[in-house]
Amino acid sequence: MRLVIANKLYSSWSLRPWLVLRAFDVPFEETVIPLRQPDTKARILAHSPTGKVPVLIDGLAEGGGAVVWESLAIISYLSDRFPEKGIWPKGAAALAHAKSISMEMHAGFQTLRQTCPMNLGKRFAAPPITDDLKANLDRIEDMWRTARTRYGNGAGPFLFGAFTAADAMFAPVVTRLDTYSLPVAADTRAYMDAVLGHPAFAEWKAAAFREPWRISDYEIGHTVVDDYLKAAS
Repeated sequence: MRLVIANKLYSSWSLRPWLVLRAFDVPFEETVIPLRQPDTKARILAHSPTGKVPVLIDGLAEGGGAVVWESLAIISYLSDRFPEKGIWPKGAAALAHAKSISMEMHAGFQTLRQTCPMNLGKRFAAPPITDDLKANLDRIEDMWRTARTRYGNGAGPFLFGAFTAADAMFAPVVTRLDTYSLPVAADTRAYMDAVLGHPAFAEWKAAAFREPWRISDYEIGHTVVDDYLKAAS
């Protein structure tokens, strides 16, 4: 099984299925294709029919192999492929809720995405909180609080107690709130700290810091408060 991804510093969609694979101990290999290089498009097209990453290639799947693209589709495929892993939360109501908020994440929150692109290498001062950005933040906090209150049941620090696919779907949002110093409530911060402290995320971040590729466009319009890459070098 191979997962093709982009730069770990910046690729939010790559992070999601990678976290699921690592957090649930699914053996896999990875291929990292850096963005904005002369051969980026050709290299990705060699693996992905959409010309985008991530894409999962499972050579041992029934029928001679499977190619799966789109983060949420990859996670769903992994859950079907390894039902014993418990990738989604158990129980019909919890499962429905987890998939609903994950799909909402997949399709929404454009203002947050555009205003605050994922960048693990720096911390920035908070951008102006426009009405649209505030609406995104309010909805995210409400989603997290509702899931933890209704389904967490004190079983752990994540949305449904233990770490699940829903947490993987929101992990890049957690990094954005942290990277851009966005104001959040204390319970939101506690959840963020749990995600940022997960061993799988720590492994991803350490690998990201070792990458040689930098995309300065991801910093335009933002004021750097901390340069983690410089501190790590």
